[in-house]
Amino acid sequence: MVCVPPFPCNFAAGRDNFRGMEKRLLLDLSYEELAVELAALGEPRYRASQVWNWVWKKFATDFSAMTNLPAALRAELARRFSLDPFTVLAREGDEEGTEKVLLGLSDGTSIEAVLIREENRRTVCISTQVGCPVGCPFCATGQMGFVRNLSAGEIAGQVLYFARLLHAQKEQVTNVVVMGMGEPFLNYEATLKAMHILNDPRGFNLGARRMTVSTIGIVPGILRFAQEGRQYNLAISLHAPDDELRAKLVPLGERWPISEIMAAVDAYILATGRRVTFEYVLLRGVNDHLRHARALAFLLRGKLVHVNLIPFNPASGLPFSPPDEGQIELFRRELLAHGMDVTVRRSRGIKIQAGCGQLRSRFGQDFQAVTRAE
Repeated sequence: MVCVPPFPCNFAAGRDNFRGMEKRLLLDLSYEELAVELAALGEPRYRASQVWNWVWKKFATDFSAMTNLPAALRAELARRFSLDPFTVLAREGDEEGTEKVLLGLSDGTSIEAVLIREENRRTVCISTQVGCPVGCPFCATGQMGFVRNLSAGEIAGQVLYFARLLHAQKEQVTNVVVMGMGEPFLNYEATLKAMHILNDPRGFNLGARRMTVSTIGIVPGILRFAQEGRQYNLAISLHAPDDELRAKLVPLGERWPISEIMAAVDAYILATGRRVTFEYVLLRGVNDHLRHARALAFLLRGKLVHVNLIPFNPASGLPFSPPDEGQIELFRRELLAHGMDVTVRRSRGIKIQAGCGQLRSRFGQDFQAVTRAE
């Protein structure tokens, strides 16, 4: 990752920001919670709409910019709250327009988020945890271990960061995928609160069908998600058609056998009528044989599902490689022959380690070491 203007790697500035981050993060508040906070200050209810509009529509970065608020209220909000949870440590982009950003958090940890430009789509891939407890051996994030959950504001704030950037270019975020660092359903409350905030028509107003959450198959989370009453998309990271192989590839997933995951998916489809996407990372010589394709087709037959085949994205230190193009095509055709709806997903940002399974805080340890020295 390299540092590019106007977002330099300024570790000294990062430490200063952290010393001033004892305020509450306003992005953690829903509209209703914001209204309660303002009412406690003696403000009329319409003030919530004004502040919400400045944050989620006009993308204000400072309370002083909220010129339709009384000066005394602006000063009080600035005393109590912060509008930005991040210090930008580094940014990197490629020739296709994919950008990855390393964001420092108030406790000295860091996360990565990605902007993917594709024709008329501007998709932001966001993280829900620092590190990840799942421990998939083919995923760079999984090798970090788990540090902590992100708050709702830290999750939604990643989208806001790129929304501000795109707004300056007269563009906007069109899609959000919760597929970055971490397992979203192990941070369920904060993840769903962030999605609800982004979906709120009074503010950011991103359509529910433009947001997708990906889980390794946390059964209680899937069942709860089915009852949310929103049109969010659900993706399941399966990666193997049987429990024995899956236990090796998705260690935490062993707590929920595939049969339980399938039962939860059936309940989700019944409750929502929504199609579920199954993600399957293809690893050469591990899960890419035609027998695996046939077993996968047998497992998913008759269900309202789509299969995304994802050739492994190389990351340093991981002992895997993607199948060759011929094997990928044979696997795809085998699924098609058994009636599966299937696509091969080519991840963007591979050269800058921004593809699926490549995210990790590469400057995180250096940054923490500097802050601890202070």
